Amino acid sequence: MKLQPDRVDTLSIQAHGPGWVAVNGQRYAHSVVVSSQGRLTDWDCQQASELTAEHFATLAQDNPELVIFGSGERLRFVSPALLRPLIERGIGVETMDTMAAARTYNILAGEGRRVVAALLIEST
Repeated sequence: MKLQPDRVDTLSIQAHGPGWVAVNGQRYAHSVVVSSQGRLTDWDCQQASELTAEHFATLAQDNPELVIFGSGERLRFVSPALLRPLIERGIGVETMDTMAAARTYNILAGEGRRVVAALLIEST
């Protein structure tokens, strides 16, 4: 699916499919963190079962108002204990499948919101 942002001065998720996501023209076949503040980094996890509180703690570095967790090809909620580093800082967290997370990130980033998308791209 092709996606278009309202703003062009932030990172945008331009397309996605099973096992990949494209950010600003570059295709990634592994998990990534995309920030409306301009940060794009690898997210060192390939399965939801590998996630730790440290994975979520790193998402706070851009001081977002919201973190969107893309949980893979299907919706999976993680233990609230893993989200504690974000919740304790007053950062909202929404969980959805990775494709929905990509679309939601673009909408919020296009509105100028401070948002981070942590997109789990599952290895097969």
